[in-house]
Amino acid sequence: MSANEFPAVILAGGLARRMGGGDKALLEVGGRPILDHVVDRLRPQARPLALNANGDPARFVRYGLPVIADTVADRPGPLAGVLAGLEWAAAEGFDGLVTVAADTPFFPKNLVEQLRAVRSQNPIALAATPHPEGGELRHPTFGLWATDLRGDLRRAIDEGTRKIVAWADHHGAASAMFATEPFDPFFNINTPQDRDRAEALLAHAP
Repeated sequence: MSANEFPAVILAGGLARRMGGGDKALLEVGGRPILDHVVDRLRPQARPLALNANGDPARFVRYGLPVIADTVADRPGPLAGVLAGLEWAAAEGFDGLVTVAADTPFFPKNLVEQLRAVRSQNPIALAATPHPEGGELRHPTFGLWATDLRGDLRRAIDEGTRKIVAWADHHGAASAMFATEPFDPFFNINTPQDRDRAEALLAHAP
């Protein structure tokens, strides 16, 4: 099985409150929308691609990707995007799904390969980096998920679960470790200051 046999969903369903609302993924870094950088990094690693976003899908028409809205009410966070992606991937006949965040323009170009390498018998693999104080820091919007978990995830969300890691650990999630040099590849853009930093980092991105 090659990494390209996994579909992937870009999670763009957040409310971007710290950026003043709207679509963070459509803000520009280096003269291009953040989503352009995300798609460029993801397309060689997985197929097909889809976008998890709520509201009018027409604003993403230039990407030519299916736009999948949350399938649970009240926008309960990124777990809802994972669920929507799992349901889409299962309907397309896949047994696994990769997810990435739409506000993280520098994630590793070998993300899917590394997630796949550690998944083994585990139904979930999550990206991680070394924690400055020891151990690991996981990045739970970057994962490889078995689609047969979708029913359990829907039940968990209905029962109030909101933390990706809590639910993933219940299923014995594996971790794929990534280096943080020349900088943390999972740096994400939450504030105007983060966007300025991304502009500065762009020239140094692997």
